Amino acid sequence: MYYFYVLKSEKTNKAYYGITSDLQKRFYQHNNGLSRATKPDIPWKLVYYEAFLSKPLAEEREKMIKYKGKAMAELKKRIGFGNA
Repeated sequence: MYYFYVLKSEKTNKAYYGITSDLQKRFYQHNNGLSRATKPDIPWKLVYYEAFLSKPLAEEREKMIKYKGKAMAELKKRIGFGNA
């Protein structure tokens, strides 16, 4: 199982989008400074995730959210994140 997930920084309100096969472990890494990309914005809160049967499907969803403005706006609206 693979997961597409969204984190929200409780410090800066920034969003982080990613994929992983172990959501609990990856969340721990983000909140304990083990990810260079998210370390400056600790602490993080998990605000959304979706499960997929394969890594390519999770990657496809991540790309859709990151690079398609409408998809990201819809997701932000759905989860009540920031100004969608």
